Order: sequence, then structure tokens, then C-alpha cells
Amino acid sequence: MTARVSVAVSHGAAVRSYGEDLAYPSASIVKVSILAALLLEGRELTERERALARDMIVRSDNDAATELWTTIGGAPGLDAAHARLGLTRTRARRAWGLTRTTARDQLALLRAVFDGPYPYLRTLMGQVVAGQDWGVSAAGGPWALKNGWMPMRESGLWVVHSVGRAGGSLIAVLSEGHPTKEAGIACVEAAARAAVTTRA
Repeated sequence: MTARVSVAVSHGAAVRSYGEDLAYPSASIVKVSILAALLLEGRELTERERALARDMIVRSDNDAATELWTTIGGAPGLDAAHARLGLTRTRARRAWGLTRTTARDQLALLRAVFDGPYPYLRTLMGQVVAGQDWGVSAAGGPWALKNGWMPMRESGLWVVHSVGRAGGSLIAVLSEGHPTKEAGIACVEAAARAAVTTRA
């Protein structure tokens, strides 16, 4: 399988996309959606929820994500949140990491997060631990991001994604079909740099 890459980027009002806007398994980028769904409830997070949210975004902790996934009502809760946030082609699955999403939908989510009342989520995305701070950060400038990566059970090939803000651009890079995680990271970073370099 040849690796496939889809990119959506915005700089101000200008929105561009590169590659076919395919639906990919989300891996851990869905953790941004999980926290956004929780924040959409419009209440103060409990001390426990704030600790889980930090672990989920900053360290990409899966157990924390699973607990918050239950809190938001699982797949139906996530789908409802996505509808409110303007994501039209993203569909939650019973296993949160298999949620299917597109680069354009992820860009819509990023616009909601970075233009809306989500300072806590934005702050956490700017504190991702060393070793997980690759991806759209390669485009340069101050960054806030969330990455996702996992090998697919059927093929053994890797899904590798990066979504977030770098400098003044919002960037979503989704990809699959990589022989290794490292190959996926290199591909995603090259795509992020190219997307910013070629904007008009």
C-alpha cells in the first residue's frame, strides 16, 4: 500500500487543501474532540476531569481518554459534539481511536478550538511533552498540537496524524500506509512545511 496523505490548512480566512479528502482512523487526534465535547457541556470541570484532560492531551494517555470518553457518552456523545462543532464527515466508533475523520473536518475542529472559548484546551495543546511535539510544529513558529499514531492490526502499516497551530496557520495532516511510525512522522512534517510554504 502506498502511503496516503491529506492536508487542510488555513491562514486567516484563506483555506486550502491538498490531496484527496479521505476518511482516516483518527488514532489519538480524537482526544481533542473528546475534551472539546466535555467542555461543550458548559460547566466547570471537576478536579479529576482536569487531571484526566491534562494526561490525555499532554501525554496522550489512553486510559485517561477512555474515562473521559465514558463521561461524554461514548460514540453518541462524540457525534453530537461534532455536529455542534461543524464536523460533517466524522463518525465515532465504539473504539474511540477508530473514529473516522477527514483533514477538512479536523480543520473545522481546529477553527472551533482556536477561535472559540477553549483556552484550557489550547493551553494543553501547547504543553505536549517532548517526544510527542513533532508534526505540524515543523511548519515553524509557536505551536499547539495533538498527534496520533497507531499500527493497523490488519496490515501492520501505520496511521500517523498531526493537527494544530503553527505560527499563524491552522494545519491538519492525516496519513496512513506507512511502514514505520518514523516514516509517517517524516511524511507528516514534510506535508506541514509544504502546506505553509505554498499558501497564497
